[in-house]
Amino acid sequence: MDAVSRWLTLRWRMVDLTAPLLALLARLLSGASTRWLDCQPDSCQRVYFANHTSHLDAIVLWSALPSAVRAVTRPVAAKDYWQRGHVRRYLARVFNAILIDRENIKVHQSPVDLMLREIGDRYSLIVFPEGSRNIETEIGEFKSGLYYLAKKRPDLELVPVHIDNLNRVLPRGEFLPVPLLSCISFGAPLWLETGEPKAHFLDRAREAVRRLKEI
Repeated sequence: MDAVSRWLTLRWRMVDLTAPLLALLARLLSGASTRWLDCQPDSCQRVYFANHTSHLDAIVLWSALPSAVRAVTRPVAAKDYWQRGHVRRYLARVFNAILIDRENIKVHQSPVDLMLREIGDRYSLIVFPEGSRNIETEIGEFKSGLYYLAKKRPDLELVPVHIDNLNRVLPRGEFLPVPLLSCISFGAPLWLETGEPKAHFLDRAREAVRRLKEI
C-alpha cells in the first residue's frame, strides 16, 4: 500500500470513528428527545422532510436516528455553508452530506437529479423543503423539490419531521450552541397521490410537519 492509499484509509477510519461521537455530542448539546408517532425506525429508503430553523437541524435530526438507519441516511445541505472552513467540510464528510450548490444551479443537473443519483437504491435523505432557515413561528412555504422527489421516485417513503426549539439552541448568527431541551418528532409516512397537483401536495406535506408540533 503506497503512502496515498494509507493516508486515504486512515482518513476514512477517522470519519468512521467520528460519526458516533458526533451523534452523541449533538444529542447532548441539543438535549433532543425523539418521538416516533405512527412511524417506526426503518432502513428502507425514505425522505425525511423537516422544518428548518437552525444550522444544527441536519446534524441533530441525523443523530436522532438509530445507528443502522443513520448509516444509510444522507442529509442534503447547502454547499456554500458546509464547504466554508476545514471543520465544516470535515463534518459534512462525517455525516455523508449531499451538498447542493445554491448559487450555480444548472438546467441539465438539477438538485433533485443530483440527490436521486447520489442515493441510488440504498440511501435515504434528510431535506428541508423551506429551503433556508426560517425564524418565524409559522413553517414557511415548501419549495417544489420535495414534490419532484416524490414524482420521480414514488417508491420512497416521505416521513414528516418536526424539530422543536433548535433555533434557541443555536440562535441565528451565533457560533456556539446553548444547551437546551429540544424535541424531534417523526410522523406517519405519506406519498404523492395519483394526479395530485403540486400545490396541494406541498400544502399537505407542510401541514403534516406542522401537525406534529400539536401532538
